[in-house]
Amino acid sequence: MAPAGAIVAGLFLLAALYCGTDPFNHRPMAKFPGFEVYPVELPPWSELPAARDAENRLQKAELRFVNQVQGPESITFDPLGRGPYTGVADGRILFWNGESWSDFAYTSPNRSGLCDPKPSLFSYLENEHICGRPLGLRFNKKTGDLYIADAYFGLLKVGPEGGLATPLTTEAEGVPFKFTNDFDIDEDGSIYFTDSSFNFQRRNFIQLVFTAEPSGRLLKYDSVTKETTVLLRDLQFPNGVSLSKDRSFFVFSEGNRGRLSRYWLKGDKAGTSELFAQLPGFPDNVRTNDKGEFWVAIHCRPTRLAYLLSIYPQLSKFLLKLPIPARMQFLLRLGGRLHAIIAKYSPEGKLLELLEDQQGKVVRAVSEVEEKDGKLWIGSVLMPFIAVLTLE
Repeated sequence: MAPAGAIVAGLFLLAALYCGTDPFNHRPMAKFPGFEVYPVELPPWSELPAARDAENRLQKAELRFVNQVQGPESITFDPLGRGPYTGVADGRILFWNGESWSDFAYTSPNRSGLCDPKPSLFSYLENEHICGRPLGLRFNKKTGDLYIADAYFGLLKVGPEGGLATPLTTEAEGVPFKFTNDFDIDEDGSIYFTDSSFNFQRRNFIQLVFTAEPSGRLLKYDSVTKETTVLLRDLQFPNGVSLSKDRSFFVFSEGNRGRLSRYWLKGDKAGTSELFAQLPGFPDNVRTNDKGEFWVAIHCRPTRLAYLLSIYPQLSKFLLKLPIPARMQFLLRLGGRLHAIIAKYSPEGKLLELLEDQQGKVVRAVSEVEEKDGKLWIGSVLMPFIAVLTLE
């Protein structure tokens, strides 16, 4: 064999050995050796929503509180209009009093020095189960209580004065919540919420995305009877929840399936669900404005690779067995960069408006959109700021 050929053969052998043994545990699923990957039901590629924001209007957003808030997923205002309030990566809920941020509430009774500020958002993942990770936030407008969906401590509430939140529910049908995510509160006190997985915790959200495991649940907590019931199961990364203005239904998002579904509460279809809208990307939270329209936060559009991996799970499983780190595989599926999308839908499920930052120059990621006084307050579980866009 020629020297060049021997070198190539040797390099190939080393590469095969490295991929086969993964000596540095770079495989995304290294901690989940028995993992499976599940197919995702999607429309044909040609039928996915193709609308674009040619003006990239999200690039006009103002970035506020840069490096003052880490991972502010959900944003809310109290019944007096004060705020915003937001949950951050170290487990606290913070309150903006108009001049500065102050601690308002927290979800974990076990906070310690482990929860002190860290240099990056991903630095918090290791201790999230100790410090707590508040995701969805909503105020009860009648009582002033703040309700919290904490990824690790379930559904909780805290009074208008703040402090340590009180757990309301942490399991359903004997199965503990692993990834409590978002919710909305009905006028009768019923709370509709999502548990994104009963196997993967939030600190393993990338693995949940990769496997598309159908272990998510849609649930109801009755604040009168204190009972928790499962409304739907076998969901693929259920996330945001928001009631319609007339309270006849609510919509919820499924991250892997890239869609909104409607769950009927009243009428002939009560207790059933149906497709509400196929989205142009992978959704997070949903919020209803005063007109009854739904703002949907969308992390990014699917690439052709992400689409193929969703419908061909064995291909995805092969890729996940390669020693390519999770973050690299995540970016690969996103097309190499974060690029935020916000969509607004009518109560009938019609797309009304689309806002984008296709280059990810300003609003690179978005988890929630709260409309207030002609402005969109944009939170992100991945960014160290809140973006604010004035509506035209």
